Amino acid sequence: MNIGEIARRAGVSRSTVSYALSGKRPVTAETRRRIQAVIDEIGYRPNAAARALKEGRTRTLGLVIPPAGQRLTDMQLGFVASVVEAAARADLDVLLSPSGGDHDRSFERILTGSRVDGVILMEIRLEDERVARLQDSGLPFVTIGHTANPHGTCWVDVDYTTLIARCVHHLADLGHRSLALVNRSAELLATGYGPAHRAITGFTDAVAQRGLAGVGLTCADEPAAGETCFEQLRDRHPDVTAVVTVNEAALPGIQRGIERAGLVVPRDLSLAGVAARHWAEDFRPQLTAADVPTVEMGASAVDLLLERIAAPDAPVRHLLLTPPISLRASTGPVPR
Repeated sequence: MNIGEIARRAGVSRSTVSYALSGKRPVTAETRRRIQAVIDEIGYRPNAAARALKEGRTRTLGLVIPPAGQRLTDMQLGFVASVVEAAARADLDVLLSPSGGDHDRSFERILTGSRVDGVILMEIRLEDERVARLQDSGLPFVTIGHTANPHGTCWVDVDYTTLIARCVHHLADLGHRSLALVNRSAELLATGYGPAHRAITGFTDAVAQRGLAGVGLTCADEPAAGETCFEQLRDRHPDVTAVVTVNEAALPGIQRGIERAGLVVPRDLSLAGVAARHWAEDFRPQLTAADVPTVEMGASAVDLLLERIAAPDAPVRHLLLTPPISLRASTGPVPR
């Protein structure tokens, strides 16, 4: 059903129906009543463009993702999917825009092109010029992740520092005295990527608190790198009996490395970490881990952004999640 059919049934012109829907020009109460009666009868719903025109908004949210040349991790894809689903429930569209490298112009168009009502920014660095740029633009925004000094911004994040520390304490309680942290890539660390640096803080602090020996390794976000990383760990630090990781994409390779070394988890080696639930459950045996709630985080980011759009001057809010460590089958007592 379209505006022409509504006009025919109400006995008015198409332009009169359009004015009644958009509010651009006055329409008599009687004419508006007739038009509304037809709309109610046929269940007509104005399209998104018409509603946006009436509201003075685009009804579109921008989601800034890592550079297009990078293959997104499952966790990143989970954030994208959860944001899109939450936006759809609010009858909103999502415009994806890569940032970084050769994509700075795409990010600038999001900020200056009047294409979106607000922005969700992923993969936050401790010092992130994109956040500063968004603050300067005045466009409502929310980040998944947070900077070193997030004052004045709305954000959703996982408390990597606390969660990695809890993994260390769990392993220490099982008697492990020599631990390794398998982190994200050296390149991400160099950029100041928040989760990687907070994982180091949590690991280092907990190891020191419990009087343990700890070693950190960087690893690219792919299975082959995970296998290589584990081989290097065994060659250089054969005394390590437990591994903590925030690199879920490397887990299949770590598992291959364990099997090639003839080790049995958790009899010979324990593993724990922070990962999306399906990664933890696909590991064999299932991984003791804090399951990152990607669906909740994406939905919360959309909710916070809609709050900012509706009330830009309201106090900023943030959500720091600390999911429980799910004790599965990959951790056990230190080998004798």
